[in-house]
Amino acid sequence: MAEKRISAQQLGLEAGLDKADERALFKWLLASFVFGKPIQQAVAERAYRVLVEQQGLDTPAKLVHCSQQQLVRLLGQARYVRYDISTAARLHKLSRKLLDDYAGTVTAIRQQSPCRHEFVQRLLAFEGIGPKTVEIFMREAEAGLYGRE
Repeated sequence: MAEKRISAQQLGLEAGLDKADERALFKWLLASFVFGKPIQQAVAERAYRVLVEQQGLDTPAKLVHCSQQQLVRLLGQARYVRYDISTAARLHKLSRKLLDDYAGTVTAIRQQSPCRHEFVQRLLAFEGIGPKTVEIFMREAEAGLYGRE
């Protein structure tokens, strides 16, 4: 049985991704991160909505200032419990690396990447981002980042 795929449109991010809007890009990266784990899509969607929509953790700075224990609790609230501790730790590391290496923006990763391949390699350098997360992220963000070819 095929699982439904979440889309940026379902999360209200499609227009922002088409324009490479930074806030939409980070939210979609966060969504791709939670959806990239082997967990039920409904649970991943709840986790995204708890983090971003209910708690307003929609920037790397906000995420990094939330304690790991708070993140574990929020993920648990969404029933994202199988990977709650590792996901919380990796969300912190993702936010910290984005802040330290890319001034907290996905667009800075794009600006430092002359081609799509290098952009993907930079994403893969984040702990917890693997091929599935990159696939999900690029599926909807690529056109805004690199134009429609």
